[in-house]
Amino acid sequence: MDRTSEIFGNKIDSRTVRKAFARQRKFLRKFGDDRNREYHLAVVDNPVLTPAFGAKVLTLSDKPLGKLPEKCVVIGNIRMGFGHYRISMAMASAARALGYTPLWLDLNSFPETTGTKIIAYQNKLYSMASRLSQKSRMFNKFVWDPLNTEGFKRLTYNAVDQASSELMTPVMRDLPRDIPFIATHVWPAQAAVHAGFSHVVNAIPDNWAMALHLSEGALHLVQTPSSYFSYRTLKSFAGEKVLAPMGEDDIFYAGHYIDDEFVSNIEKDCAERIARAESGKPVRFLLTIGGAGAQGDYFAALVRKLVPFIKEGRAVLYLNIGDYKSVWDMFEQKVPELGGISETHFDDWEGTRAFASSPAESGVHVFCHKDIFAAVYATNLLMRACDVLITKPSELAFYPVPKLMIQHVGGHECWGAVRAAEIGDGTPECPNLAYAESMLASFIEKRDILLNMNHAILSNKKSGIYNGAYHAVELAADMDSGRKESVYAYAGR
Repeated sequence: MDRTSEIFGNKIDSRTVRKAFARQRKFLRKFGDDRNREYHLAVVDNPVLTPAFGAKVLTLSDKPLGKLPEKCVVIGNIRMGFGHYRISMAMASAARALGYTPLWLDLNSFPETTGTKIIAYQNKLYSMASRLSQKSRMFNKFVWDPLNTEGFKRLTYNAVDQASSELMTPVMRDLPRDIPFIATHVWPAQAAVHAGFSHVVNAIPDNWAMALHLSEGALHLVQTPSSYFSYRTLKSFAGEKVLAPMGEDDIFYAGHYIDDEFVSNIEKDCAERIARAESGKPVRFLLTIGGAGAQGDYFAALVRKLVPFIKEGRAVLYLNIGDYKSVWDMFEQKVPELGGISETHFDDWEGTRAFASSPAESGVHVFCHKDIFAAVYATNLLMRACDVLITKPSELAFYPVPKLMIQHVGGHECWGAVRAAEIGDGTPECPNLAYAESMLASFIEKRDILLNMNHAILSNKKSGIYNGAYHAVELAADMDSGRKESVYAYAGR
């Protein structure tokens, strides 16, 4: 079915349609045409995902796909930064808790395929622009922020993407078409629909509604009420023009996509944070560096601000630099005073897990793992052990941990901080470095802020706000039932 010329009943202009298929032809010339090539998949264990979630990874194989577990769900994703992997881990965790075997399908992990080449090419451009946006205010103001807020918002952008995602389908042909399929990036969702899958959930990651995230034919899940109404009405997706809306069965407000081990331990984790705050223990800060690698100078300034508090025994810093050891080299150069108070935990996954269970109460502890899954999931482990997460308002803005929201990288991220501030588990976005440094000191010197955030998290759990990952699995597995429960009923269970 042509999903480029018409989207949710809205006709796309002929110029955009020509542009969409011109870009498709460009990608075919650049990366080859494998639409008639036969690919096969195999299910293999992963040293991080399998012990954590019982998840299996789908990889290329010379033989057709064998028998799958009786109850399984595909988690379709791409590595683009760390955010989409983290959301995928939340879905895998919820699936395991509900009795399913998660099958991890990363469309960016098959380098011989045209689809992976397209994704890698566009990911490289996105990462480069993200870094440039932090170095050039002019580029950020006039190019990057407008593209992330308004450019990706337009329905015509989705039309162009749809033609490209058609080229990502060949690697999926081994999978049964009725298997539950949860996509944590729009390209796997679009590809699954193009490939004829019937149980596709498109888990939209952000709180700022953009046509970029549309995948007609899938069930769209959102994390907040405001994004539900914006998507349902396609608000401002064509400027001031009023568009035909999505149908009521096309979209559900599910709640935040959070791992089962977080949700099931919220009371315990909050109680421990409250006890530490009330007894005047050092504040445990977690700073995590994402895969795009932007904001280096900003992060260094924040760490420099924390150093005196760390030396006084009033703060502790856990620093996860992902899979980029060069980031630690940067910190050592820009913040030389770290030398005497830091301990590194590099490529020691079992040691990282043990540390998260019994975390240090002093100093700076730096984590780095070459394995991408360990690099991402280390933050999840350390989040439960920390008192405050320092993060830009990306996918981490939705997690049930007190958060200091620093400056965004893409303009679409701003609304993640708005959501966290409104429900009380995070600060508003810090408008500049000076304000962020002030907030760091406030968390240490004014413990009521920490107490308030933890009590908000407890209240949010009672409201079902953090149950989105469970609902994603339930909906993907039960799409044939045709149930029409209220979106708010889903989020409030």
